[in-house]
Amino acid sequence: MLSQYYTTQSTGFDEILIQKSRFIGTVKRTETEAEAQTFIQEMKKKYHDATHNCSAYIIGEHDQIQKANDDGEPSGTAGVPILEVIKKQHLKDTAIVVTRYFGGIKLGAGGLIRAYGSTASKAIKTTGIVKRQLMQGYTITIDYTLLGKLENALRNSVYLLENIQYLEKVMLHVYIQIGEKEIFKKWVTELTSAQADIKELNTKYLEIPVESTKEK
Repeated sequence: MLSQYYTTQSTGFDEILIQKSRFIGTVKRTETEAEAQTFIQEMKKKYHDATHNCSAYIIGEHDQIQKANDDGEPSGTAGVPILEVIKKQHLKDTAIVVTRYFGGIKLGAGGLIRAYGSTASKAIKTTGIVKRQLMQGYTITIDYTLLGKLENALRNSVYLLENIQYLEKVMLHVYIQIGEKEIFKKWVTELTSAQADIKELNTKYLEIPVESTKEK
């Protein structure tokens, strides 16, 4: 598993008007090729009266699935520019459909490439990018007398306090960076005077919003 990777928020869209043609970019996080294909068909159905519904997606931990479709535009002027935007943003598990309503003015090959690329970039920026960070989970079980001190310390630390369970004792669910196990356990032990029961959980991806990179 990757220690971290970038992808989009779940879904979003934006649009651009260029030479009277309306370009609508819709972005969706898709973790399988089947999800990407379903999304593309949904957009084609939603915008069934559009001139073109061009698309591209990248799927897989190592970007092993990459597809682009011009949907009737001149070859290489729509799907590939969309795909290149996804690559340039270093996104994984991302599908984009750019819908075009033709406005009567031809843009030429260069104009189409810029239009589809710009629409994809704007749609990604509007949707938002997240960093999915693989983190190690722990539970810390303590007496209620230690809760205030430990909770405050956690909220002001690099560790992520996910939730607190108020049972016979207090159980805090915390996530830390992979490889910081010993430092973390020592920190908690010293903070609680060795009165904490620390148990390891599974790893999971947590999402951190980030700003999209600017297209060059």
